[in-house]
Amino acid sequence: MLVDRLLSDREGSAARNFLLSAIFWSILGMGAGMLAGLEFSFPDLVHGYPQLSMPHLRMFHVNTVAVGWLSMGYVGSMFYMVPSLTKSKLWSEKLGNFTMWAWNLLMVGALCTLLNGFTEGREYAELGAVLDCLVVVALICTALNLYMTVVNRKIKKLYVSLWYFLGALFWFPLVWIIGQRTFVSLPGLNDAIVGWFYGHNILGMWFTTVGVGMMYYLLPRITQNPLYSHGLSMLGFWGIALFYAPTGTHHITQSPVPEWLKAIAIISSIFLLVPVMTVLTNFFMTMKGKWHMCVTDLPLRFVLTSNIFYLITCTQGPFQATRWVNWYLHFTQWVVGHAHLALLGTFSFITTASIYYGLPRLTGREWHDQGLIRAHWWLKTAGFGLMMTSLTIAGLIQSAGWHHAIPIDIWGTELKPYWILRSISGIMIVLGQLLFAYNTWKTLYSPAPGSAVKAKVQEVKA
Repeated sequence: MLVDRLLSDREGSAARNFLLSAIFWSILGMGAGMLAGLEFSFPDLVHGYPQLSMPHLRMFHVNTVAVGWLSMGYVGSMFYMVPSLTKSKLWSEKLGNFTMWAWNLLMVGALCTLLNGFTEGREYAELGAVLDCLVVVALICTALNLYMTVVNRKIKKLYVSLWYFLGALFWFPLVWIIGQRTFVSLPGLNDAIVGWFYGHNILGMWFTTVGVGMMYYLLPRITQNPLYSHGLSMLGFWGIALFYAPTGTHHITQSPVPEWLKAIAIISSIFLLVPVMTVLTNFFMTMKGKWHMCVTDLPLRFVLTSNIFYLITCTQGPFQATRWVNWYLHFTQWVVGHAHLALLGTFSFITTASIYYGLPRLTGREWHDQGLIRAHWWLKTAGFGLMMTSLTIAGLIQSAGWHHAIPIDIWGTELKPYWILRSISGIMIVLGQLLFAYNTWKTLYSPAPGSAVKAKVQEVKA
């Protein structure tokens, strides 16, 4: 029956379908970002299509990458990692596939509304009321499925990845509800305070917690080394839980919000260095004796690249939250580069690593072409490096121009070469993602070779 096909109860089907959906939406989301970047350099590139204007593309790009690509990749990853860590099957594959269809319906709604300019006008919270409610339904279904899987587990002790996953699934629905005008609408500065509580905690209570949990899963699995320190891993988890929530106001230190709230946000941002350093120490010590593997093991190469970008992100972030640095760099392209460093650098790389590691174990098929994986890594890494460098330099030019009271029409023209470089970087990143999608298609739908993985099939059961 059609219902049985759409809501399959086959083991691993929900994880597989989520990961494939994530790859599909990554092409559209990153493609929209590439086109928006090109319009910065060539404003007359598109005529007569308001849906393809830069403001509309920017909203669609941000929401599709965050909610479509990264979040669906996260859920698909948890759907195969949690059963593996609990030695039990996913509580309900049918509920998982229902969640997958609801999430895709949400993304189709985002495509139709955001490109046509229908928005609630809050950063990272542009979706309308119906779509906001659909997100909550999808998150609750995901949380129910994974919590029940853990309840039915066959081993008593919870590995650290489960702490991160379950914490994120508890915190993030609350953060989403607080941050959407559909559920909470306040006047004036109060709205800005709530908006940036949400805007920063979607990063801290969802992308960071799930992403770090995925790193804790993948590194020991791939290297076959035991985790260096369970105590450090728990210190990192509770450090994020304690220090991340109040940090959002550091985005609006230039505004007349209460000074005590700014102080709490800045101090909490600096204290985040503690959990970050515990997490990274744990990762790098777990790699002891196995660094050579990144040459041959391509999923591990993506994991380690993500770790390095996480180090840069979380070192840069606390210092640029301080008043004297924030005053100089805020409202410049530097901040845009920092945002991409987190989402495109750290968390996009770990999501990609999870898919490269997980799909063969969910489908029983080795990747079609290892060379395409290498090409993907080079295009994604070099493209992102070019993007980060160009945005950082452009931001320093902007901040210097404002600081020295140079008219904007003089220093503004200096930014054009860096916008062109950013456009080139976007083309490289999208090209890499297209190779990723092509490799996935060939892996799943070309005739299976005689040497298809047998020993690795369904490792999630092991």
